[in-house]
Amino acid sequence: MFLPFCKPNLVSMPWQPNTTISARHPTPPIPRPSKLPPSPKPTSSSPPLKSQAPESNPQSISTKHTTQLVETFHQNQKLRTLLQKIQRKGSDPLQLLREEGDWTKEQFWAVMRLLKETSRMQQALQVFDFWKSIEKSRISEVNYMKFIEWLSKSGLMEEAVSMLQEMKMHGLSPPVEVYNSIIHGFAQKGEFDSARLFLKEMVEKGIIPDPETYDGLIQAYGSYRMYDEMCKCMKKMESEGCSPDHVTYNILIRAFARGGLLEKMEGVHRTLLSKKMALQSLTLVAMLEAYVSFGIVEKMEKVYHKILNSELRLKEGLVRKMARVYIENHMFSRLEELGLKTASKTERTYLLWCLLLLSNACLLSRKGMESVIREMEAAKVRPHVTYVNTMALAYLKMKDFRHLDMLLRQLRSQNVKPDLITVGIIFDAYVSRLERTEALDAWRGIGFLKEEVQMNTDPLVLTAFGKGSFVRSCEDLYSSLGSKGREKKVWTYNDLIDLVFKNGRKASFEVVNRDSRPCNT
Repeated sequence: MFLPFCKPNLVSMPWQPNTTISARHPTPPIPRPSKLPPSPKPTSSSPPLKSQAPESNPQSISTKHTTQLVETFHQNQKLRTLLQKIQRKGSDPLQLLREEGDWTKEQFWAVMRLLKETSRMQQALQVFDFWKSIEKSRISEVNYMKFIEWLSKSGLMEEAVSMLQEMKMHGLSPPVEVYNSIIHGFAQKGEFDSARLFLKEMVEKGIIPDPETYDGLIQAYGSYRMYDEMCKCMKKMESEGCSPDHVTYNILIRAFARGGLLEKMEGVHRTLLSKKMALQSLTLVAMLEAYVSFGIVEKMEKVYHKILNSELRLKEGLVRKMARVYIENHMFSRLEELGLKTASKTERTYLLWCLLLLSNACLLSRKGMESVIREMEAAKVRPHVTYVNTMALAYLKMKDFRHLDMLLRQLRSQNVKPDLITVGIIFDAYVSRLERTEALDAWRGIGFLKEEVQMNTDPLVLTAFGKGSFVRSCEDLYSSLGSKGREKKVWTYNDLIDLVFKNGRKASFEVVNRDSRPCNT
């Protein structure tokens, strides 16, 4: 969470690619051509043939191919023009259809997809009614099934049910896919009574529910955290003779994982493995997220290693959560492993360098930090205030003021702009000891302290080392100002310095940061 008086850096952290790892996919074997029977040899009674097949005319083939290409081009051009008309603001698709008389099947469904993607399903209904009235063969199960599915996914259940009734009026028998769409549509909206009503109707009509029917219901129950109903639905599924498949078990595992029901999640996982069913990628990630949220390191790592053996790429947010678990459990060397293993599946990013540097900083390894910096320089990684503050906090923790001073002197030459954490390090290290520092004098000289306060240091660094005495004093005093005192919209570094020193907080600074963070204990 950003400090209320800080302007957060809304620009995403720079990613510095170094090595790109690309997965190799085996090339499928080229099928061998079938062997043709040998041509019969000419006999003395029959004259030798010049050719066993009629001689083709290359010019004729070329002309025919060119004609097909021209026709395809015109069809595509016509479709493109039609979609452009539909996309215009205030366009009326039904009026366009009436003016043009009719659309081909390809044109019609292209327009339907566009209207669906732009949330214009009411207009799509009007066009569908008119289009199928042009030719009776268009009143088919396939067309109704696709349209009912679209309506259900869009949450237009009244229209979907109306279309189901219309389908019956035309003498069409709705297949199981139609009922699945309606049941799932109601369930996703939380209208489970209506969903069960149509489930009952399909059974009464002799339409046997399939695993997909129940899977959609179970998934919806899970999204509403109705775990008892989810289990009842599973039992009903089995009692109706519909065996749960691997999709069913994966849905259950993900639902229990998101709900934090680890025992149930692990129970269903054991069942899935005993049945030798496949564990889906999304399910693995859900299990990992569950263990991360509870901070269970051993199980978290076990699932993470399975993910590493797959083609999955974890999102940065989840990798950061894993890093926090390691920091909170004082497992600092694991940060380096996490960064390297994650980078083996992606690229060498800002986060990787942050983890490598933070791992050595938390271990207070000067040689380790210097080694990472040399590697970053070789990879031409752009300097960032996060890297500087990570090392600075480690030097402060080690009371290595010589290296700290050398590091701060290099900020301008490295084109790195300090932030609130950097300023806090200066005050915690030097001002509390009544010592002058060249860095602070230089910042005053160039007017930096008159600028708006910013916090651009990576949150993982603050998780490990804390904010420092100066920054925590700023927060405490800011909170005590009251609503009127906090009305100041722009806070500069000078404002915060004056705030702290005017309230006699100077003596509260300590050389060693006694924040209750893992790297400070």
